[in-house]
Amino acid sequence: MAFEPPRRLVTALGETAQDGDDWLEKLPEAVEQSVALRELTVERTHVPGGRSSLVLLVRRADDTPAVLKLVPPRSRPESERAALAHWNGLGAARLLDPELSDGALLLERLHRDVSVRSLPEAKALLEAAGTLRRLWVEPPAGHRFETVAERTGRQADAMRASAAADADVAPLVDAALAARDELLAASVQPRLLHGTFRQSKVLAGDRLPWLAVGPDPVVGEPAFDLARLVRDRVEDLIASPSGASITRRRVKKLAESLEVEQERLRGWTLFRAVESGVRALRVGRPQDAELLLEFAGWL
Repeated sequence: MAFEPPRRLVTALGETAQDGDDWLEKLPEAVEQSVALRELTVERTHVPGGRSSLVLLVRRADDTPAVLKLVPPRSRPESERAALAHWNGLGAARLLDPELSDGALLLERLHRDVSVRSLPEAKALLEAAGTLRRLWVEPPAGHRFETVAERTGRQADAMRASAAADADVAPLVDAALAARDELLAASVQPRLLHGTFRQSKVLAGDRLPWLAVGPDPVVGEPAFDLARLVRDRVEDLIASPSGASITRRRVKKLAESLEVEQERLRGWTLFRAVESGVRALRVGRPQDAELLLEFAGWL
């Protein structure tokens, strides 16, 4: 099957696999095998698409529309599969091939060009938060999902290395790591979390008005999941002369509406913003890093 991977995907994978990754080279063959296994007809590649997966608009043998998503192994496709199967359409796109395990996912088709980000900001936050709440369920017994402690532990190691190499980011890194230590010291009731939730991850659907896509699931406290939503539209926040006060009000409003502790949400928002900022520096995106680290300084 001849096709050109979206440039956005090629660029993003180049940032995260600078030491080489042959997944893109093998992608045409993987697409052909996944399509044949599921007896699908490919309509087109979705562009610009995501930064970590190839998305194809397809039709099943009975002519119903669907989406075929192929994900590199390092992006944990089987973890995504397990989470989607556990949610079973509750707040998230429904998995249509739960019995298969080949690195591809067949999902119900949503309106991929219409996310809650297209709504006015206040409405977008409200709809996104409502969707996120539905995902916070008890994880399945004997699950093998990564925990928040495990994921942030790996991230903390990378952050320390960045701080050692760049004195300018060291104070924020120290504050973020201290917040993480304090947050993890408390006992909280674990829930299955989306892991990478933001407004652009909530798409319009037919079965329900809004459904989440693209989880990188993790088990831990809801405040960790909600923290990524706090900084949505960060470029608008930075451009606003009252961005700092808007951010603090957003933390308060989201914490109250989803019944999480405000200080825990602030702490995880700080950690996740600093982690994303130093990672952006590491992969050569200084403008993104500047926005994220300025935002983190408000917290």
